[in-house]
Amino acid sequence: MLPLLRSLWDEPRPARPPRRGRRDWALVGLLVALAVLEGVLRPDLPWRTVSVILTVALVPTLLWRRSRPLPMVAIAFGAMSLAPLLTGGDSPETYTMVCLLLLPYSLFRWGAGREAVIGLAIILGRACLSAVVDHPGAGDLIGGLAILFSAVALGLAFRYRARARRRELDHVKLLEREQLARDLHDTVAHHVSAMAIRAQAGIATSATRPSAATEALVLIESEASRALAEMRALVRVLRQDQPADLAPGQRIADLEQLAGRARSGPSVDVEIHGDVDDLRPSVGTAIYRLAQESVTNALRHARHATRIEVRVSADDTSVRLRVSDDGDPSPVPAAPSQGYGLIGMAERADLHGGTCEAGPNPDRGWTVTAVLPRKGAAT
Repeated sequence: MLPLLRSLWDEPRPARPPRRGRRDWALVGLLVALAVLEGVLRPDLPWRTVSVILTVALVPTLLWRRSRPLPMVAIAFGAMSLAPLLTGGDSPETYTMVCLLLLPYSLFRWGAGREAVIGLAIILGRACLSAVVDHPGAGDLIGGLAILFSAVALGLAFRYRARARRRELDHVKLLEREQLARDLHDTVAHHVSAMAIRAQAGIATSATRPSAATEALVLIESEASRALAEMRALVRVLRQDQPADLAPGQRIADLEQLAGRARSGPSVDVEIHGDVDDLRPSVGTAIYRLAQESVTNALRHARHATRIEVRVSADDTSVRLRVSDDGDPSPVPAAPSQGYGLIGMAERADLHGGTCEAGPNPDRGWTVTAVLPRKGAAT
């Protein structure tokens, strides 16, 4: 039991809570208006003026419920505990005060473990004081606690659901990094092999043609520079320590293999424009992988599609990939947050210093667009 409590106490705050925005201000404005309206329409409200003023004063605590959940809980529930001192023992409450249940929800959704424990103690202290002062019936007391703990449970559920999804996303990105590391391994091996061949040739001809050694050194220096650049990219990927797949990586020229028509499904049309012969092998492999994943997604999700177009164009600085289909609008690919394939594609493009975006076309179909620097990520 003690390790469990210690683990709860040491629980860190979730990263990157949402910032305060227009919706928060609109919510507060609406609740203030409702509190005033309730005070006007409920002449039987006990201590009407005090209740409305207290409600209006506490509603703005919702603006800081995510960034400072514990202080807001302490202010709100502390004020409600001290309010009976102004009303001769009565608890001034309005229906609008139910919005303050967002505070315990936010405390357990966005607060640290120790903040949640301290805040829960404050909330339970307020509940005990209310039970002593107001003498509610057993049904009202149990119902109030049930609603309170429902808000707490909801906050915990969303907290751990977000954590589980973040782990899944990290796993998808890790798998993409592993695949990219294997592709880069092939590239580095290619450069090292070329260096070894040049060195052997220089040694073999140096006795009869001394200039051959100089030529070999120049070529070796060029290959070594490219190999070092690719090795830096390989180190950045930081794949797991697992046996590498040493099969040769795919290149842009291999995109022609995607063309044609399967036994069932849309046809795939591939066009390549520009000079793609001297691209870095890692960039060519990345373009191929992105196109392959995009075509696979279109074949799976594009309903009633008849054609998938793959277009690759290269200029002096970048390579652009565009994959589009003419299928009916589908809710499956239209929700990138639900598809891990798109996340992996974006991760691969980002590791190469590029971008990858996907979304529905204005009329019908789905388009994936990726732009990668011709020389890969800056090293």
